[in-house]
Amino acid sequence: MTIDREQRQWKNRPYVGLEDIESGTGQLLNDKTITTVKSTTFGFGADHVLYGRLRPYLNKVLLPDFEGHCSTELIPILPSHALDRTFLWYWLTSAPVVAAIDATCTGARMPRANLDRVLEQEIPLPPLEEQRRIVAVLDEAFAAIAVATANAEKNLANARELFSAAARMAFSNGLAETPFETLRVEQLARPHKGSMRTGPFGSQLLHGEFVDEGVAVLGIDNAVANEFRWGKQRFITEEKFQSLSRFLVHPGDVIITIMGTCGRCAIVPDDIPKAINSKHLFCISLEQGRCLPGYLHAYFLHAPDARAYLEERAQGSIMAGLNMGIIKEMPIRLPPLPTQKVIVEAINSTRSEADRLARVYTAKLQNLAALKQSLLHRAFAGELTATAPEVVAA
Repeated sequence: MTIDREQRQWKNRPYVGLEDIESGTGQLLNDKTITTVKSTTFGFGADHVLYGRLRPYLNKVLLPDFEGHCSTELIPILPSHALDRTFLWYWLTSAPVVAAIDATCTGARMPRANLDRVLEQEIPLPPLEEQRRIVAVLDEAFAAIAVATANAEKNLANARELFSAAARMAFSNGLAETPFETLRVEQLARPHKGSMRTGPFGSQLLHGEFVDEGVAVLGIDNAVANEFRWGKQRFITEEKFQSLSRFLVHPGDVIITIMGTCGRCAIVPDDIPKAINSKHLFCISLEQGRCLPGYLHAYFLHAPDARAYLEERAQGSIMAGLNMGIIKEMPIRLPPLPTQKVIVEAINSTRSEADRLARVYTAKLQNLAALKQSLLHRAFAGELTATAPEVVAA
């Protein structure tokens, strides 16, 4: 095979960029619109294979069925007459070849494959007719795997949506069946100074003051999954903590992200070691005789009234404008504690089942991906061929 390096400004041809190719599947994500770009590009036709050399671990390889032009991050490869184009595509997308090509990369920020070394890769090459027979076997198997994958992805999405719908319903039913009062979030906090807070700003805590062990500093990564998880470990010394003790978090505190990935929410666990919250988190210590942490957590994430309030005031679903003032003023429909507990238990029960289904379908997706790679391994190990393949340089 050879690399076709004809580079110029092409006109009246569809354009393909690296972002237009789906990782792993080689699906084209644009509609082949005729596009002229200012920079020079490579031309290609239906006899080429387009290989994404930038970050080759993304596994972006396209078999075009049209004439077009592409970004210079995509390399048009022209197979020899002895090499079936689709056979080459399967070989390039197999895990060992992806790893081998990725290992040739240079450049830390924008790693690109070394094309000379790509051409040095050895490819098992049975006769052309045998290549086509293997391609037919792989095509049939991959088509069946694609259907199974689509079904698993749909089931996974359905499991998540069913949980969201059930969580919304828990509030609708629970609040319809019992009286409730409407209070602002700030009215639910403990009646003492500092019960609502964000972390230290500016010179109060510098990045250079983090140490390997000591008092933990909680950040976005601890709440980004909408449940408390330990992420990157950050600590300050006990001496530094003495000046920042007003930011101490307590078991049962509710933390909400207000920077970066905004609008995520978690409950500080009972076994939390001594820790403070960073400036990226809003933290509230609740008056738990009035509002359960689990109820505020669930209400913030799932109650239709809460979502409508936040989206209206925070300019969009990414909560770009979320801040402490918006959260403090958010109205909460608050039933008696027994009803709060029932609502939380119903949501947690539904979440457990949804998580179980998600694990099942996620495992199925992983198994299907592994099956594809197993088939490719067998194909290029000569296990799908009746004729021993010749190993030649690509």
